[in-house]
Order: sequence, then structure tokens, then C-alpha cells
Amino acid sequence: MATRKYLALAGKAMRFRRRLLLLFALTVVVSVAAVALIVSAMARRAFDRANDERTAALVAQFRREFNRRGDEVARRIQATAVAPETSRIAVAAAKPIPDYSVFLDDAQVLAEAQRLDFLEFADDRGTIISSAQWPAKFGYKEPLARANVPTTAFLKEEETPEGSALGLFFVRTMPDADHVLYIIGGIRLDRSFLESLDLPTGMRVMLYENLNSGSEKFAPEHLISASGSAEDALALAPLIREVQFREKDATAIITAANAADEETVNAIPLTGENKQLLGILLVGSSRRPYAELRNQIRSAALLAAGTGLLLAVLLSSWAAARVTRPVERLAHAAHEVAEGNWNTRVETSSSDEIGELADAFNRMTHELLDQQERLVQSERVAAWRELARRLAHELKNPLFPLQLTVENLLRAREQGQQQFDETFRESATTLLTEISHLKNIIGRFSEFSKMPQPNFQSVDLNELLKEVVKLHQAQFVGAKIKVHFQRPRLLGDPASDVRNAKTRVAADPDLLHRALSNLILNAIDAMPTGGTLTLSTSVEQHSARIAVSDTGKGMAPEECERLFTPYYPSKLGGTGLGLAIVQSIVSDHGGRISLTSEPGKGTTFIIELPANLDKLPAAQGTHV
Repeated sequence: MATRKYLALAGKAMRFRRRLLLLFALTVVVSVAAVALIVSAMARRAFDRANDERTAALVAQFRREFNRRGDEVARRIQATAVAPETSRIAVAAAKPIPDYSVFLDDAQVLAEAQRLDFLEFADDRGTIISSAQWPAKFGYKEPLARANVPTTAFLKEEETPEGSALGLFFVRTMPDADHVLYIIGGIRLDRSFLESLDLPTGMRVMLYENLNSGSEKFAPEHLISASGSAEDALALAPLIREVQFREKDATAIITAANAADEETVNAIPLTGENKQLLGILLVGSSRRPYAELRNQIRSAALLAAGTGLLLAVLLSSWAAARVTRPVERLAHAAHEVAEGNWNTRVETSSSDEIGELADAFNRMTHELLDQQERLVQSERVAAWRELARRLAHELKNPLFPLQLTVENLLRAREQGQQQFDETFRESATTLLTEISHLKNIIGRFSEFSKMPQPNFQSVDLNELLKEVVKLHQAQFVGAKIKVHFQRPRLLGDPASDVRNAKTRVAADPDLLHRALSNLILNAIDAMPTGGTLTLSTSVEQHSARIAVSDTGKGMAPEECERLFTPYYPSKLGGTGLGLAIVQSIVSDHGGRISLTSEPGKGTTFIIELPANLDKLPAAQGTHV
């Protein structure tokens, strides 16, 4: 028994240590995770902010280069305007019926001289006189040959024999009398333009040519970069389509199998003279520094968590040893007190809360001892007083007739022998009856005080109930009471039918017979005009239950509370010992008795008995 208690306390202490370790470990992990998340979030915000700044700087560099090259194109167009070939074209364009065929190759010669990729001459009617990029356009109309021409360089989609191309253009007019000559030239916006940009480490720049009249269909061949064609063109397609649809700046993170290869790409729309989308500038920034920093943060967090968990184990072991040992002693002492050893003391040398708790426990047990002693004394005095009161009450009833009978005899003696003889015969009967009543009262009190300890045997509860019912069969018939047996049931399963199940327990058959007989007599007294007595048993592996129910007058709750009190009679003329004897017998068997009652609906007494198989001799235990 002591070993089992020690193991139970040790198991509880171990559970406490595990909970303490779990608490420490959880605190460390949550703290480290929170710090890692906060640092990661701050690092990401710092990286995004730095990336935005680098992207803005690169876009500003692109615009400066765009403007510089626009100015360069304007200077080259100005140089073209003062060339002799241009003067001859202007003179020819001023004639009423000009012949432009002689100028077919002049635009190409001038474009090569000024290093222009595109160059066209058009008259004031918009007719192309000469085209360097596509000589066959001779005689076609040029939309830019109009009154309100752009005054700065601009983007333009230009048709060439090889297909559409994106260029940086400038328009110069040469008015002469009533005629105007338009000089339209430019350079390609291509890989060489991107190569001229000074790119920071970890960044790249790309250009998507949104040609074919602004088609929103993605064409990978139109995506160019300073290093050639972009290998991840398809990955950039959703971002490009978003800019085509919204015509606003957009940003996306291009994911990869390796987090270090991820990239943040900013897309900036490039518009032409009429605000049409002609190109998209893509600025990519590698997320490798952020991925490496994030990995370092994770590694540091794992290292911190591992170190913290190791410290948590050490701290929890130390704290558990410091806390659980006194708690174990307190728990062991509490179990000792619960078993009745109120002299238990807890030794402690600490002055903290645990020490205060131990001191309080010691004071409590000391006070409990004092209170127990006072309570025992008061209960002993109260019991003697109650016994004296009950004895006085019970003995006073037969003593009064005895006194009257003796007084009658004395008076009859004075009246003569004949009168005395007549009175003596009557008085002798009364004296014997009352003396018998006194002997019965004294016997009942003596019987209650000398209740024997149970002699445990294997008992079939159903057979025992039948024997008790057979004993009172005549009383049932006389009182018009019907007896109903319910089939044995398994506890916890009211629908089960276990007719063949064993309803045996280890008990004293004589004492249990007496207790059941008292309950049945009590039920008979509760049904003076007849009724139904229901008897049932319920069984499970380690216990059994007997229920005795009547349909009598029932009792109020306050009566139920006092019913098992010794010397409290539940019926007129009783000594109040019947149910107290029942409770004593059930208690000696390690069981308990309870009741439910309602005025006008009857009462049910329930006896719950343990199997008590360990109290049987070995030879009997195998047959239960």
C-alpha cells in the first residue's frame, strides 16, 4: 500500500516536472519564434525599402539616359537639317510638281552619316520623300507630318522590312515660303540602350516592346535585356499583362525552386506621343541577400532555441527539484492526514511560499488534532446524553404502568386478602407484560451496541432476497402488498438482461439478511393500506447494487437527512435503531446506503456493495 502511494506521488511529481519542462520549453520556443518573426519582418521591410530605393534610382537613371539620348537625337536631326542634301530636298519640295525620285537614297546616306537608325523626309502634304529604314515607303503618308509636331523626343513604333521596332524619335520642321519640310529621325531603343545603364550588383534591367498596335498578347521575343534574351520570360508574363491591362506601375516576386534565386521585379509603363503603351521597363532585384539574411536569422533562431531548450531542461529540473520535493512531502502528508494520521508533520527549511505553505499545513494539522479531540469529547458527551434521553424515554413508558400496578396491589392489600388476590392476578399479568417490554428495549439497545464484524462468505444476492421475501410472505399477504422482482442488470446498461449472470459478492449472509429484512419491514410499515414492493439487483465486475422500492407515503427531504441517525424513529413506537443497524451493517461491508423519496410517491433504498473478493478464503474466492 505504501509503495503504491509513493509511486502515485512520484508519478504526479514527474507529471509536474514534465509540465514545468513543457512550460519552460514553450516559453523559450515562443519567445525565440516571436523574435525571429519580428527580426525577419524588419529585415524584409528594410530589404523592400532598399530595393525600392535602388529601383527608383535605376528608373531615374533610365529616364536621364532617355532624355540624354533624346537630346542627342535632336542634335543629329539638327545636323541633318543643315546638310546640303536636305537643302536640295527642301527646294524640290517647294516646286509645284516636285520629282522626288532623285532623293530615294538620300535619307539612307544622311542616316548613316548622322548615325541614325531611322530617318524620313516628308513634305507639307505628308508625303514621304525619302526613308532610310524602308525606302519602299516612298510616296506613302507620314502621320507625323502635321502642324502640331512634338517638341521633344518621344517613343514611337516604327515599321521596317524586318518588322516593327521601338525607337526614340524627334521631329524637325524646315519652313520655306509656303512649304514645310519634315525631318523625322530616331534611334532604336534596344539592347545597346540597356547596356549603357550602370546597374548595381544584383540588379538587372529589361525592356518589353509592346508592339503590334499595343496588343495585350504576350510575345517572349519582344522581351530584351542587357545580357540578351530573358530566360525567365514566361515567369514575367503575368506582371507584363497586368501593366498592359492597368497601364500603371506593378511589382511582383518571381519565385524559384531555390529561395536564393527569387527576384523582385518592378514594371514601369513607357508611353508614346499619344499616351499609348509602347514599352514596359522591367527592373529586377535579386532577393538573394534577403534569403541569405533570412537563413542566418533562422539558423540563429534554431541555435537560440536549442540553447534555450537545454537551459529549459536544466532550469526545469532545478525548479522541479526545488518545488516538487516539498510538494511531494506535502502531498504525502496530506494522504496521511486523509487516512487518519493527524500527527503528520512536514519538515521544511525554506522561508519562501513553499515554506509558508508547510508551516500552514503543520498549523492546520495541529488545530485539526485539537478540534478532533474536542469534537470526540463533545460527540461522546452528546452520545451519552442522547442515549440517556432515549433510555429515559423508552423506560419511562413501561415504568408508569408498573408503578400504577404496584400501587394498586398496596391498596388491595389494605382492603383485605380477597381483594388482594383478585387484584394480584390482574396485576401479575400487567407486570409480566411490562417487564417483557423492558427486556425487549434493553435487548435492542444492547444488540445495537454489540454488532458483530462480518464473516465474509460467497453470497448470491438474488437467492438472499428470495429468502428474505419468503420470511415475510405472510405479512405481505396480510398487508395486501405485491412483491415484484426485477431481472438482474449490468450497471451502466439498463437494457441488458443477465438472467444467468452471477450476482455473487463476498458478504456476511446473516448480517445482510438482517439488513434487508429491516428495509422490507420498513417498507411494509410505509404501506399500511397495501402497495407494491419492488426488489432489484445490478452487477458489474467489482460491485453490486440492491434496490428496495415501495409505493408508500414517502418522506420529506428533511426527514431523509435524519433517517439514519441513531435513535431517530421513522415510525410510531419505534426505537430509531432499525435503519441505523442497516447502515452499520452496510458500512462494515465497505459499502454505502442511500435513499430517494418523495411525499406521496414512495421511497427507494439503494445498497451499494463492493465485491470484497480479497476478503474471501482462497478456496471460496475461486467460485465467486
